[in-house]
Amino acid sequence: MATYAIGDVQGCFDELQALLKECGYRKKSDRLWFVGDLVNRGPKSLEVLRFVRDLGDRAVVVLGNHDLHLVTQHEGFERRRKDDTFDDVLEAADARELVEWLRTRPMMHAADGYAMVHAGLLPQWSIEKARRLGAEVEAALRAAGYREFLKNMYGSKPEAWSDSLAGWDRLRVVVNAMTRMRFCTREGKMDFHAKGAKPPPGHLRWYETRAAKEVPIVFGHWSQLGLRLDPHATCLDSGCVWGGSLSALRLEDRALYQIGCNGYQAPGGE
Repeated sequence: MATYAIGDVQGCFDELQALLKECGYRKKSDRLWFVGDLVNRGPKSLEVLRFVRDLGDRAVVVLGNHDLHLVTQHEGFERRRKDDTFDDVLEAADARELVEWLRTRPMMHAADGYAMVHAGLLPQWSIEKARRLGAEVEAALRAAGYREFLKNMYGSKPEAWSDSLAGWDRLRVVVNAMTRMRFCTREGKMDFHAKGAKPPPGHLRWYETRAAKEVPIVFGHWSQLGLRLDPHATCLDSGCVWGGSLSALRLEDRALYQIGCNGYQAPGGE
C-alpha cells in the first residue's frame, strides 16, 4: 500500500488521471492525500469532485481557499470572480450533495509521520494544537448553523493568533492561516498582501518559523513558490492550472511523479 500526496488539482481532471496512471496508482490498495483546492480555475471541477468523493476513505482532502470559495458561492454569500470556472459544479443536479461533501472535509490531516495542510501553520501551534484548532473550524462547518459561520468567515483581521481569541475572530484566524497564509513574522503576524516567493520586510516564509525537528508538513497553495521537496516542509503546488505540472509525492519513499499541464490561466496567478 502506497500513499500519494497530490498538489493543487484546481479542476484539472485530465491531468489528475494522467498523473495517477504515471504513479501506477492502485485504487484498491493505495491512498491519495490532496492538499486542497480541488476546484476552480481549471476546466473540470465537477469531474474532479465526483471522482475524489467516490474514492471514499481511500482519499483524504484538506480544505483550500478555492474549495471554501465554492462553498460560499453555492450558499450565496460571496460574489463571483471573473476567473471562477466552477459553474459546472453549481449547475449540476448533484451540486448540493457535492458541496456538502466538500464542506465537511478536514482543515488539516496528520498520520503516518506526516501532517498536511493547504497553506500553512502559525509558529505558536504545535501539530497537535493545530489539529485541535482545525477541528473547531470543522465543527462550525458541519454544524446545523454553518451558514452563520460562512457569513463571518472572510476578512483579514485579526492578523495574528492569540489564545484569548474567541468566536468568529478565533475561527477566522485558523481559516486564514490554514488556507491563505504564505508569510508571517516569528510572532505569528500574517501578511496577506505580498505576492511571489520573497517575504516582505520583517516577515518570513511561514515554514521558516517552524521548529526544524517537528513532523514533516506537506502543503500546497503557493504556485509562485513552486515545487519544494525539503523533507521539513514540502510544497506540492507546481502550478498545474498555470501551465506548470501536477505533482505527486509517494510518502513512503518520497518518490516524485509529475505530469505537464495545459495553461488554463495566465501564468503568475494564485
